[in-house]
Amino acid sequence: MSQNTNSGILCLNKPRGITSHDAVNRIRRLYGTKKVGHTGTLDPMATGVLLILVGNAVKASEYLLCEDKEYTASLILGKVSDTLDITGKVEDTALLPLPSEKELVEILPLFLGEISQLPPMYSAIKKDGKKLYELAREGKSVEREPRTVTISDIKYLGRGDAENEYKIKVCCSKGTYIRSLCADIGEKLGCGAVMSSLCRDKSSHFLLDNSYTPDEIEKMDEKQRRACLISVEEAFSDLDSVSLPPFFEKLARCGNEIYLKKLNLDFKEDTMVRLSGARGFFALGKVKGFPDGLAIKPVKQFDTENT
Repeated sequence: MSQNTNSGILCLNKPRGITSHDAVNRIRRLYGTKKVGHTGTLDPMATGVLLILVGNAVKASEYLLCEDKEYTASLILGKVSDTLDITGKVEDTALLPLPSEKELVEILPLFLGEISQLPPMYSAIKKDGKKLYELAREGKSVEREPRTVTISDIKYLGRGDAENEYKIKVCCSKGTYIRSLCADIGEKLGCGAVMSSLCRDKSSHFLLDNSYTPDEIEKMDEKQRRACLISVEEAFSDLDSVSLPPFFEKLARCGNEIYLKKLNLDFKEDTMVRLSGARGFFALGKVKGFPDGLAIKPVKQFDTENT
């Protein structure tokens, strides 16, 4: 893809103590563009991978938001809080003795697969146009709809530094609240639990080891900052690539469907693919059924002729 030099995906290592919005504003300033977004909020107390979309890459947001994520979290048994983590009003549950390390390990598999979660009051979900955390700060509690999320893996990592603190590794679907998961683990054990730390280790296939802190970006010159941006195409590297001859590329750029039989291709319906032309990757396409058979319909264009 002939990408705008100030367009792409930045794998940011968000530090503790700033909001995702704060991180976006800082990147806007450093890259000199208002066209910046992110793919999934991290709480101020959380650290780790926050994918920042710069320039035309913001168009990929709806697809990257759907990707699975991995976290390392710590929870403290025997405590509860209004925020479900240690940043809120924390109270001891006064249950002694607390469940053993062995009991914690034994119940973790109960949370594998599809589970129902009640979103916390201290969250950015909106109710009647107002964010839940705004209502919570006003001392209000409203009815919330449970959500179905998927925990594909959960592992015990060992004891934490604090008393009755334990670490877990969680691989999950979008929309999963690790705070809620920790609280549910505490409830299942009958002693309560609060999340004491959280780090997002992976978002889609972007890893913490390959991310940059805002301070590191700040110290770079303009050329180095641009070199940190990953092409949008890389975010979809797991999809098949379809190279279109000039005639079909022109049709696709105009939003027209391209019949598989015209290209001697064989994809199942609903398959997502990368579309490339003379200048490289320019769009995502989806295989759909049409009167004359299956065809690739462009669903999101990232590169236009006048880019």
